[in-house]
Amino acid sequence: MSRLSAVLALVAGCLFSSLTLATEYPVTLTDLAGREVTLPAEPERIILQDGRDLMSLAVLDRESPFARVVAWNNLVARNDEKLWQQMLEKWPQARDIMDMKFGDGGEMNLETVLAKEPDLVLIQLRSKPALEQAGVLDMLAKVNVPVLFVDLAEDPVAGATESMALMGKALNRESEAKAFNDFVAEHLEGVKTRVAKALADGREPASVFVEAHAGVGGNNDCCFTHADFGWGALIAAAGGHNVGLDLLDGDTATIAMEKVLAMEPDIYVMTGSQWSRANSIALPFGYDIDPANIQAAFEGLLARPGFSELRAAKEGQVYGLYHQFYNHPYNVIAIEALAKDFYPQAFADLDPMQSYRDLMAMTELSADGITLFAKVDH
Repeated sequence: MSRLSAVLALVAGCLFSSLTLATEYPVTLTDLAGREVTLPAEPERIILQDGRDLMSLAVLDRESPFARVVAWNNLVARNDEKLWQQMLEKWPQARDIMDMKFGDGGEMNLETVLAKEPDLVLIQLRSKPALEQAGVLDMLAKVNVPVLFVDLAEDPVAGATESMALMGKALNRESEAKAFNDFVAEHLEGVKTRVAKALADGREPASVFVEAHAGVGGNNDCCFTHADFGWGALIAAAGGHNVGLDLLDGDTATIAMEKVLAMEPDIYVMTGSQWSRANSIALPFGYDIDPANIQAAFEGLLARPGFSELRAAKEGQVYGLYHQFYNHPYNVIAIEALAKDFYPQAFADLDPMQSYRDLMAMTELSADGITLFAKVDH
């Protein structure tokens, strides 16, 4: 084959690949609630019931993730102010997008929603029962506003890639979604393979208690945890045994320290973020944080009643992670960090922060100056 023929073949192949990954409208999609939804054209005016889905748009609409968003629940500003400031520096138009403060309890001002003339509303699956009960879904259906359910909390490991694929198809960004999902699949397989080898070599699964948003309510705030939901699913994916499964009947609950002590977990995980709540003593993970401040927060959290008796605390097996990963499309990073905590020898050469930098290269957001996980100094 001549060089010209080879080049033409390559170009044709690229064009074919591009065409095969382009969404043809109208398109009928099956969302994560199992509903068939038809989009007549590429959505240009999106409402986000959960603002954390903006992190998916940061991959799909990399150059301008706010370009299609006409209203949203700006949880980014309320949960991670420094991330929000970075977004404003990059995309100042985000400041002008209406924050509708949708909750998970079915609150949605239909009149305001319709005034924004959306051609797609994205909603987290966990909110579906409340929105159904409030009649919101029926009202949106009557005025022909398509709704797609995505999931980053109820089944966060599978949901991260399934939601990205769904959004990629809906928004004509299948190539971007595939690149992200290929990255996640490769990293999850790496974790699965190493954990399997460690277990085959005789390691017992670590028993783990996770205290979600530890200390956010102050010195007497303890110990809120997850079962299969959120952090519980991420612990399982990392090869740990979540003792919350043994303690909870539902998805989440606050557990008395006496019960935690009785379970004697091998590892205690605390999650935190830079919340601005007055009484919070949470681990301040995020951008522009001195590691000494995180260790100081660990000290305060471990000074709460009962922690001096906790075996994991005595043995220095207390870890912290960025709280927002529990409901986040980039949760594979948390899975890698947890796996390294649970099986340090098996994952000695793994650098979850490098994985994060590699993932963030798919976006226009910076991976510099951010702290996402830590271990207590012992």
